[in-house]
Amino acid sequence: MDARGGSGSGTSDEDRWARAAWSRLAEPGDERAVELIADHGAAGALALVLDGSPEAHETFVRRAERLDVDRDLEIAERVGARLVCPDDEDWPSGVDDLDTPPICLWVRGPADLSALARRSVAVVGARSCTSYGDLVAADFGAGLADRGFAVVSGAAFGIDAAAHRGALAVDGVTIAVLAGGVDRAYPVAHETLIHRIADTGAVISEVAPGSAPTRPRFLLRNRLIATMTTGTVVVEAGLRSGSLNTARTAAGHFRPVGVVPGPVTSMVSAGCHQARRDGFAEIVTDVAEVIDLVGAIGRDAAPRPSAPVRNDDGLDPADAAALASVPVRKAASVLSIAVAAGLVPSSVLASLARLELLQLVVREGEGWRKRPPERAGTA
Repeated sequence: MDARGGSGSGTSDEDRWARAAWSRLAEPGDERAVELIADHGAAGALALVLDGSPEAHETFVRRAERLDVDRDLEIAERVGARLVCPDDEDWPSGVDDLDTPPICLWVRGPADLSALARRSVAVVGARSCTSYGDLVAADFGAGLADRGFAVVSGAAFGIDAAAHRGALAVDGVTIAVLAGGVDRAYPVAHETLIHRIADTGAVISEVAPGSAPTRPRFLLRNRLIATMTTGTVVVEAGLRSGSLNTARTAAGHFRPVGVVPGPVTSMVSAGCHQARRDGFAEIVTDVAEVIDLVGAIGRDAAPRPSAPVRNDDGLDPADAAALASVPVRKAASVLSIAVAAGLVPSSVLASLARLELLQLVVREGEGWRKRPPERAGTA
Protein backbone atom coordinates (compact mmCIF):
# COMPACT_ATOMS: atom_id res chain seq x y z
CA MET A 1 0.00 0.00 0.00
CA ASP A 2 1.36 3.40 -1.03
CA ALA A 3 -0.45 6.32 0.49
CA ARG A 4 2.23 8.76 -0.67
CA GLY A 5 2.61 10.33 2.72
CA GLY A 6 3.91 13.79 3.47
CA SER A 7 7.57 14.54 4.15
CA GLY A 8 8.91 13.55 7.55
CA SER A 9 5.96 11.27 8.15
CA GLY A 10 5.54 9.91 11.66
CA THR A 11 2.46 7.93 10.63
CA SER A 12 2.60 4.18 10.12
CA ASP A 13 1.31 2.66 6.89
CA GLU A 14 -1.49 0.98 8.86
CA ASP A 15 -2.62 4.24 10.42
CA ARG A 16 -2.31 6.10 7.12
CA TRP A 17 -4.44 3.50 5.33
CA ALA A 18 -7.02 3.68 8.11
CA ARG A 19 -7.19 7.47 7.95
CA ALA A 20 -7.70 7.26 4.19
CA ALA A 21 -10.60 4.90 4.90
CA TRP A 22 -12.08 7.29 7.47
CA SER A 23 -12.05 10.11 4.91
CA ARG A 24 -14.73 8.13 3.07
CA LEU A 25 -16.55 6.59 6.05
CA ALA A 26 -17.13 9.82 7.97
CA GLU A 27 -18.31 13.24 6.92
CA PRO A 28 -15.97 16.16 7.70
CA GLY A 29 -16.35 17.28 11.30
CA ASP A 30 -18.14 14.10 12.44
CA GLU A 31 -17.79 14.11 16.24
CA ARG A 32 -18.49 10.38 16.49
CA ALA A 33 -15.59 9.51 14.21
CA VAL A 34 -13.22 11.92 15.95
CA GLU A 35 -14.09 10.48 19.37
CA LEU A 36 -13.79 6.88 18.17
CA ILE A 37 -10.34 7.57 16.69
CA ALA A 38 -9.27 9.43 19.84
CA ASP A 39 -10.23 6.41 21.95
CA HIS A 40 -8.92 3.59 19.73
CA GLY A 41 -6.61 5.16 17.13
CA ALA A 42 -7.48 5.32 13.44
CA ALA A 43 -6.66 1.67 12.76
CA GLY A 44 -8.36 0.39 15.94
CA ALA A 45 -11.48 2.44 15.27
CA LEU A 46 -11.60 1.16 11.69
CA ALA A 47 -11.32 -2.44 12.93
CA LEU A 48 -14.40 -1.88 15.12
CA VAL A 49 -16.33 -0.66 12.09
CA LEU A 50 -15.22 -3.53 9.87
CA ASP A 51 -16.16 -6.03 12.63
CA GLY A 52 -19.59 -4.45 12.96
CA SER A 53 -18.97 -3.68 16.63
CA PRO A 54 -21.87 -2.09 18.57
CA GLU A 55 -19.37 0.63 19.53
CA ALA A 56 -19.15 1.68 15.88
CA HIS A 57 -22.00 3.79 14.55
CA GLU A 58 -24.34 2.14 12.10
CA THR A 59 -23.64 4.81 9.45
CA PHE A 60 -19.96 3.89 9.38
CA VAL A 61 -20.73 0.16 9.21
CA ARG A 62 -23.04 0.64 6.23
CA ARG A 63 -20.56 2.85 4.39
CA ALA A 64 -17.81 0.30 5.03
CA GLU A 65 -19.68 -2.17 2.80
CA ARG A 66 -18.66 -0.04 -0.20
CA LEU A 67 -15.21 0.88 1.08
CA ASP A 68 -12.32 0.58 -1.41
CA VAL A 69 -9.32 2.43 -0.01
CA ASP A 70 -6.89 1.04 -2.57
CA ARG A 71 -9.04 2.49 -5.34
CA ASP A 72 -9.05 5.90 -3.65
CA LEU A 73 -5.27 5.76 -3.34
CA GLU A 74 -4.94 4.82 -7.00
CA ILE A 75 -7.08 7.78 -8.03
CA ALA A 76 -4.99 10.07 -5.83
CA GLU A 77 -1.78 8.79 -7.38
CA ARG A 78 -3.18 9.27 -10.87
CA VAL A 79 -3.82 12.98 -10.23
CA GLY A 80 -0.60 13.50 -8.28
CA ALA A 81 -2.23 13.76 -4.85
CA ARG A 82 -0.90 12.54 -1.51
CA LEU A 83 -2.35 11.86 1.91
CA VAL A 84 -1.20 14.16 4.71
CA CYS A 85 -1.79 13.02 8.31
CA PRO A 86 -1.55 14.90 11.62
CA ASP A 87 1.93 13.54 12.41
CA ASP A 88 3.40 14.58 9.05
CA GLU A 89 5.73 17.56 8.91
CA ASP A 90 3.63 19.37 6.32
CA TRP A 91 0.41 19.10 8.33
CA PRO A 92 -1.11 22.61 8.83
CA SER A 93 -1.21 22.64 12.62
CA GLY A 94 -3.76 25.46 12.82
CA VAL A 95 -6.57 23.03 12.01
CA ASP A 96 -5.82 21.18 15.26
CA ASP A 97 -7.51 24.06 17.09
CA LEU A 98 -10.86 22.80 15.83
CA ASP A 99 -13.09 20.74 18.12
CA THR A 100 -13.38 18.26 15.23
CA PRO A 101 -10.12 18.55 13.29
CA PRO A 102 -9.72 16.72 9.99
CA ILE A 103 -8.71 13.07 10.23
CA CYS A 104 -6.44 13.52 7.23
CA LEU A 105 -6.07 15.76 4.20
CA TRP A 106 -5.79 14.79 0.56
CA VAL A 107 -3.31 17.20 -1.03
CA ARG A 108 -2.72 17.70 -4.73
CA GLY A 109 0.27 19.88 -5.50
CA PRO A 110 3.86 20.44 -4.31
CA ALA A 111 3.17 22.97 -1.54
CA ASP A 112 4.33 22.32 2.02
CA LEU A 113 1.12 23.17 3.86
CA SER A 114 2.78 23.63 7.23
CA ALA A 115 5.33 26.13 5.95
CA LEU A 116 2.84 28.09 3.87
CA ALA A 117 0.17 28.21 6.55
CA ARG A 118 2.48 30.14 8.88
CA ARG A 119 2.29 33.11 6.50
CA SER A 120 -1.06 32.83 4.79
CA VAL A 121 -4.28 34.78 4.38
CA ALA A 122 -7.74 33.53 3.51
CA VAL A 123 -9.43 35.79 0.96
CA VAL A 124 -13.10 34.90 0.62
CA GLY A 125 -16.38 36.44 -0.41
CA ALA A 126 -19.51 36.38 -2.49
CA ARG A 127 -19.93 34.17 -5.53
CA SER A 128 -22.09 36.82 -7.18
CA CYS A 129 -19.63 39.61 -6.63
CA THR A 130 -19.54 43.04 -8.23
CA SER A 131 -16.81 44.30 -10.54
CA TYR A 132 -15.54 46.30 -7.57
CA GLY A 133 -15.25 43.16 -5.43
CA ASP A 134 -13.59 41.23 -8.25
CA LEU A 135 -11.00 44.00 -8.69
CA VAL A 136 -10.26 44.27 -4.96
CA ALA A 137 -9.95 40.49 -4.51
CA ALA A 138 -7.56 40.17 -7.46
CA ASP A 139 -5.51 43.09 -6.16
CA PHE A 140 -5.36 41.58 -2.68
CA GLY A 141 -4.40 38.18 -4.09
CA ALA A 142 -1.57 39.66 -6.15
CA GLY A 143 -0.36 42.03 -3.43
CA LEU A 144 -0.35 39.39 -0.69
CA ALA A 145 1.42 36.85 -2.89
CA ASP A 146 3.97 39.48 -3.90
CA ARG A 147 4.72 40.04 -0.19
CA GLY A 148 5.30 36.32 0.39
CA PHE A 149 1.88 35.32 1.74
CA ALA A 150 0.05 32.22 0.53
CA VAL A 151 -3.47 33.09 -0.59
CA VAL A 152 -6.06 30.55 0.57
CA SER A 153 -9.61 30.34 -0.76
CA GLY A 154 -12.26 27.92 -1.98
CA ALA A 155 -11.97 28.08 -5.80
CA ALA A 156 -15.61 29.15 -6.09
CA PHE A 157 -16.99 31.69 -8.54
CA GLY A 158 -16.61 35.36 -7.69
CA ILE A 159 -14.25 36.54 -4.98
CA ASP A 160 -12.51 33.16 -4.48
CA ALA A 161 -11.53 32.83 -8.12
CA ALA A 162 -10.40 36.46 -8.33
CA ALA A 163 -8.11 36.03 -5.30
CA HIS A 164 -6.59 32.83 -6.73
CA ARG A 165 -6.02 34.44 -10.12
CA GLY A 166 -4.46 37.52 -8.56
CA ALA A 167 -1.89 35.37 -6.76
CA LEU A 168 -1.17 33.31 -9.87
CA ALA A 169 -0.73 36.48 -11.95
CA VAL A 170 2.40 37.38 -9.94
CA ASP A 171 3.66 33.78 -9.80
CA GLY A 172 2.60 33.53 -6.16
CA VAL A 173 1.45 30.49 -4.23
CA THR A 174 -2.24 29.90 -3.65
CA ILE A 175 -4.18 27.08 -1.99
CA ALA A 176 -7.68 25.93 -2.88
CA VAL A 177 -9.73 24.08 -0.26
CA LEU A 178 -12.42 21.98 -1.91
CA ALA A 179 -15.67 20.50 -0.63
CA GLY A 180 -15.30 17.46 -2.91
CA GLY A 181 -12.44 15.20 -3.92
CA VAL A 182 -9.19 16.75 -5.13
CA ASP A 183 -9.66 14.96 -8.45
CA ARG A 184 -13.02 16.66 -9.10
CA ALA A 185 -12.92 20.23 -10.31
CA TYR A 186 -15.80 22.15 -8.79
CA PRO A 187 -17.16 24.24 -10.27
CA VAL A 188 -16.39 22.44 -13.52
CA ALA A 189 -15.80 25.79 -15.21
CA HIS A 190 -12.77 26.24 -12.94
CA GLU A 191 -11.02 23.05 -14.01
CA THR A 192 -8.18 25.00 -15.65
CA LEU A 193 -7.85 27.31 -12.65
CA ILE A 194 -7.70 24.38 -10.22
CA HIS A 195 -5.06 22.68 -12.38
CA ARG A 196 -2.96 25.85 -12.32
CA ILE A 197 -3.28 26.09 -8.53
CA ALA A 198 -2.18 22.46 -8.17
CA ASP A 199 0.86 23.03 -10.38
CA THR A 200 2.58 25.40 -7.94
CA GLY A 201 0.47 25.46 -4.78
CA ALA A 202 -2.01 22.99 -3.40
CA VAL A 203 -5.56 21.76 -3.81
CA ILE A 204 -6.75 20.10 -0.60
CA SER A 205 -9.80 18.28 0.73
CA GLU A 206 -10.91 16.28 3.75
CA VAL A 207 -12.96 13.86 1.69
CA ALA A 208 -11.64 10.99 -0.41
CA PRO A 209 -10.98 11.30 -4.14
CA GLY A 210 -14.11 10.97 -6.20
CA SER A 211 -16.31 12.40 -3.46
CA ALA A 212 -18.96 14.86 -4.57
CA PRO A 213 -19.27 18.33 -3.04
CA THR A 214 -22.43 18.81 -0.96
CA ARG A 215 -23.86 21.83 0.81
CA PRO A 216 -22.84 20.62 4.30
CA ARG A 217 -19.33 19.90 3.02
CA PHE A 218 -19.02 23.45 1.72
CA LEU A 219 -19.81 24.86 5.17
CA LEU A 220 -17.46 22.42 6.88
CA ARG A 221 -14.56 23.12 4.53
CA ASN A 222 -14.85 26.76 5.56
CA ARG A 223 -13.58 25.86 9.03
CA LEU A 224 -10.32 24.62 7.45
CA ILE A 225 -9.87 27.86 5.50
CA ALA A 226 -10.48 29.83 8.70
CA THR A 227 -8.06 27.95 10.95
CA MET A 228 -5.18 26.90 8.69
CA THR A 229 -4.47 30.55 7.88
CA THR A 230 -3.15 33.41 10.01
CA GLY A 231 -6.13 35.61 9.18
CA THR A 232 -9.22 36.00 7.00
CA VAL A 233 -10.35 38.83 4.74
CA VAL A 234 -13.92 39.04 3.44
CA VAL A 235 -14.08 41.21 0.33
CA GLU A 236 -17.83 41.10 -0.32
CA ALA A 237 -20.55 39.14 1.47
CA GLY A 238 -24.29 39.29 1.86
CA LEU A 239 -25.94 38.92 5.24
CA ARG A 240 -26.40 35.15 4.72
CA SER A 241 -23.09 34.51 2.97
CA GLY A 242 -21.06 31.40 3.79
CA SER A 243 -18.03 33.69 3.85
CA LEU A 244 -19.33 35.16 7.10
CA ASN A 245 -19.33 31.62 8.48
CA THR A 246 -15.63 31.45 7.62
CA ALA A 247 -15.04 34.84 9.24
CA ARG A 248 -16.88 33.94 12.45
CA THR A 249 -14.97 30.66 12.70
CA ALA A 250 -11.69 32.52 12.27
CA ALA A 251 -12.63 35.07 14.93
CA GLY A 252 -13.80 32.30 17.26
CA HIS A 253 -10.32 30.76 17.02
CA PHE A 254 -8.58 34.09 17.65
CA ARG A 255 -7.54 34.75 14.07
CA PRO A 256 -7.83 38.37 12.91
CA VAL A 257 -10.62 39.12 10.48
CA GLY A 258 -10.72 41.98 8.00
CA VAL A 259 -13.63 43.18 5.88
CA VAL A 260 -13.61 45.47 2.86
CA PRO A 261 -16.12 48.31 3.01
CA GLY A 262 -18.45 48.80 0.07
CA PRO A 263 -21.32 51.08 -0.93
CA VAL A 264 -24.03 51.24 1.74
CA THR A 265 -26.52 50.51 -1.01
CA SER A 266 -24.84 47.22 -2.00
CA MET A 267 -26.35 44.06 -0.50
CA VAL A 268 -23.16 42.12 -1.27
CA SER A 269 -21.32 44.41 1.14
CA ALA A 270 -24.00 44.33 3.86
CA GLY A 271 -22.44 41.28 5.53
CA CYS A 272 -19.04 42.99 5.69
CA HIS A 273 -20.55 46.06 7.30
CA GLN A 274 -22.49 43.95 9.80
CA ALA A 275 -19.36 42.00 10.75
CA ARG A 276 -17.69 45.29 11.64
CA ARG A 277 -20.73 46.42 13.64
CA ASP A 278 -20.76 43.08 15.46
CA GLY A 279 -17.19 43.77 16.52
CA PHE A 280 -15.35 40.72 15.22
CA ALA A 281 -13.81 42.32 12.11
CA GLU A 282 -11.65 45.31 11.23
CA ILE A 283 -11.93 47.48 8.14
CA VAL A 284 -9.15 46.94 5.56
CA THR A 285 -8.82 48.97 2.39
CA ASP A 286 -5.55 47.82 0.83
CA VAL A 287 -2.91 45.10 0.97
CA ALA A 288 -0.75 47.01 3.46
CA GLU A 289 -3.65 47.13 5.92
CA VAL A 290 -4.34 43.41 5.46
CA ILE A 291 -0.70 42.58 6.20
CA ASP A 292 -0.74 44.95 9.18
CA LEU A 293 -3.76 43.01 10.49
CA VAL A 294 -2.44 39.46 10.05
CA GLY A 295 1.33 39.91 9.94
CA ALA A 296 4.07 39.91 12.55
CA ILE A 297 4.15 42.74 15.09
CA GLY A 298 6.95 45.17 14.31
CA ARG A 299 7.61 43.60 10.92
CA ASP A 300 4.47 44.03 8.88
CA ALA A 301 3.02 47.28 10.21
CA ALA A 302 1.33 49.48 7.62
CA PRO A 303 2.29 53.15 7.34
CA ARG A 304 -0.40 55.51 8.58
CA PRO A 305 -2.14 57.07 5.56
CA SER A 306 -1.97 60.84 5.32
CA ALA A 307 -2.66 63.61 2.85
CA PRO A 308 0.29 65.14 0.96
CA VAL A 309 2.32 67.51 3.13
CA ARG A 310 1.99 71.19 2.21
CA ASN A 311 4.14 74.16 3.20
CA ASP A 312 1.22 75.83 4.95
CA ASP A 313 0.56 72.83 7.24
CA GLY A 314 1.04 73.63 10.91
CA LEU A 315 1.19 77.43 10.64
CA ASP A 316 0.61 79.26 13.89
CA PRO A 317 -2.59 81.40 14.05
CA ALA A 318 -0.84 84.71 13.33
CA ASP A 319 1.02 83.39 10.27
CA ALA A 320 -2.14 81.65 9.01
CA ALA A 321 -4.14 84.89 9.39
CA ALA A 322 -1.47 86.90 7.59
CA LEU A 323 -1.28 84.35 4.73
CA ALA A 324 -5.05 84.37 4.32
CA SER A 325 -4.95 88.16 3.89
CA VAL A 326 -2.19 88.25 1.26
CA PRO A 327 -3.66 88.75 -2.23
CA VAL A 328 -2.91 86.39 -5.12
CA ARG A 329 -2.54 88.72 -8.13
CA LYS A 330 -1.64 92.24 -7.02
CA ALA A 331 0.90 92.85 -4.26
CA ALA A 332 -0.41 94.55 -1.09
CA SER A 333 1.39 96.64 1.49
CA VAL A 334 2.16 95.40 4.97
CA LEU A 335 -0.33 97.91 6.38
CA SER A 336 -3.23 96.76 4.18
CA ILE A 337 -2.46 93.10 4.99
CA ALA A 338 -2.38 93.95 8.71
CA VAL A 339 -5.76 95.69 8.50
CA ALA A 340 -7.29 92.74 6.63
CA ALA A 341 -5.84 90.22 9.11
CA GLY A 342 -6.69 92.25 12.19
CA LEU A 343 -3.03 92.29 13.30
CA VAL A 344 -0.45 94.96 14.03
CA PRO A 345 1.98 95.72 11.16
CA SER A 346 5.07 94.58 13.09
CA SER A 347 3.50 91.17 13.70
CA VAL A 348 2.49 90.87 10.03
CA LEU A 349 6.01 91.80 8.89
CA ALA A 350 7.46 89.01 11.03
CA SER A 351 4.86 86.57 9.67
CA LEU A 352 5.61 87.55 6.07
CA ALA A 353 9.30 86.88 6.62
CA ARG A 354 8.53 83.37 7.87
CA LEU A 355 6.05 82.78 5.04
CA GLU A 356 8.66 83.87 2.51
CA LEU A 357 11.08 81.25 3.86
CA LEU A 358 8.34 78.66 3.38
CA GLN A 359 7.94 79.88 -0.23
CA LEU A 360 4.32 80.78 0.39
CA VAL A 361 4.62 84.52 -0.40
CA VAL A 362 6.87 86.69 -2.58
CA ARG A 363 7.88 90.32 -2.17
CA GLU A 364 7.31 92.71 -5.05
CA GLY A 365 8.74 96.18 -4.37
CA GLU A 366 7.10 97.40 -1.17
CA GLY A 367 4.26 94.91 -1.39
CA TRP A 368 3.56 91.20 -0.93
CA ARG A 369 1.47 88.61 -2.75
CA LYS A 370 1.00 84.85 -2.58
CA ARG A 371 3.53 82.76 -4.44
CA PRO A 372 1.89 81.13 -7.48
CA PRO A 373 1.92 77.30 -7.51
CA GLU A 374 4.62 75.58 -9.55
CA ARG A 375 3.44 74.44 -12.94
CA ALA A 376 4.40 71.08 -14.41
CA GLY A 377 7.26 71.36 -16.86
CA THR A 378 8.51 74.72 -15.53
CA ALA A 379 11.95 75.21 -14.06
